[in-house]
Amino acid sequence: MKRIFDFLFSIAAIVVLSPILLVLALIVKFTSKGPVIFSQRRIGKDKKEFDIYKFRSMYVDTPKDVPTHLLDKPDAFITPVGKFLRKTSLDELPQLFNILKGEMSFVGPRPALYNQYDLVELRDNVKANSIRPGITGWAQINGRDELPIPVKVEYDRYYVEKMSLFLDVKIILKTFTSVLLSKGVVEGKQEEVKEKEHINV
Repeated sequence: MKRIFDFLFSIAAIVVLSPILLVLALIVKFTSKGPVIFSQRRIGKDKKEFDIYKFRSMYVDTPKDVPTHLLDKPDAFITPVGKFLRKTSLDELPQLFNILKGEMSFVGPRPALYNQYDLVELRDNVKANSIRPGITGWAQINGRDELPIPVKVEYDRYYVEKMSLFLDVKIILKTFTSVLLSKGVVEGKQEEVKEKEHINV
């Protein structure tokens, strides 16, 4: 059911949002040098690697395989248009094609970078690598980039154990609120936060 929902709604979303996708692509193309789409190797279902798609929000000389929140001075790498795309999460829209291809879902754990070995290993323990990663997820609406890895994995565990259509709808609705408020978006290195301050499942 989840895959059928993802397939049908990704097609519908691509059709409905096609004018916005085109406008954003043109804006990215004509405001900075480089490709419109940024791709990056991520870990998918059953730890199969795939290329995730995003509108490019950073300059082409940005380190490719480093999470943005771990960069020392992310503002130096993010394009002016990229700041808007990232704040509004519009840079994530090309992932509709990842969903269409069956590599992602609308809801699930955010896909780890191929070299985030600690995160991948911990997700093995809670079976979070056995489901498709999502554009949004339980961890995304409960802290996003602010979360240390063990806490993020705890939220992933909760989602795997409680996964249902009702929970997916709840996450999608709360995602819109989080996006509007830019909640949990962190650019650059941050001090580690205490795990107990975040866990609220």
